[in-house]
Amino acid sequence: MTNENTIMKLNDMRLTAMAETYLNQLSNADYQELSFDDRFSLLVDIEYSKRKNNKLDRLVKSANFRYRNACVEDIEYLPDRKLDKTLILRLAEGQYIQDNHNVMILGASGNGKSYLASALGISACRKFYKVKYVRLPDLLEELAVARGQGIFQKTIKQYKKVDLLILDEWLLSPLENTQERDLLEIVESRHQTASTIFCSQFAPEGWYERIGESTIADAIMDRIVHDSYTIFVDGQVSMRERHGINK
Repeated sequence: MTNENTIMKLNDMRLTAMAETYLNQLSNADYQELSFDDRFSLLVDIEYSKRKNNKLDRLVKSANFRYRNACVEDIEYLPDRKLDKTLILRLAEGQYIQDNHNVMILGASGNGKSYLASALGISACRKFYKVKYVRLPDLLEELAVARGQGIFQKTIKQYKKVDLLILDEWLLSPLENTQERDLLEIVESRHQTASTIFCSQFAPEGWYERIGESTIADAIMDRIVHDSYTIFVDGQVSMRERHGINK
């Protein structure tokens, strides 16, 4: 009865992994040979691991990655892609997030920029950083709606709290209306306080004309290019073609 009460209390406290392991210890004679400290340590380790894994799952799910199963270990360093493996592995360690630095991933459409960004994002989740993946067109639309609803600053603050923001399709289309000002608000709010990964088909030199207003373009560029690592993704064949259906 004492054991049943203990298991019930563990479950009530939502220590379900510990309760399950304790029940297993009671039914397995091998555990009786261990000391109390060793058995208790096993209980704590199992519960701790489960909670960490659950937290990781929540972080990956909430990040809304384009490639949720991407991982740095599966990046293909094919000769024609000319990827800097040393830099990528160093970034996967996450120190750039600790230092509030950024990353620019540049390359043509289909060369695997989004996958690489997702892989770095998931590496950040493994270190329990809060990550958010969003296409820039979707972010700009969200900010426009937020401005109309009177919650623009609230939305900016939500993005400011993210440890690593991944902006895909960066400046894929020229900005319109107030979009350049909205983009500056995002960049400014995160400058030297959080990290951002920018995925773009265009080199920074081509960003000016796509932003439009020169003064705002200068302000945005100044907060990005001087504080970013750069990864160039080349490729004679796009990754979509490499992994497409062979007919």
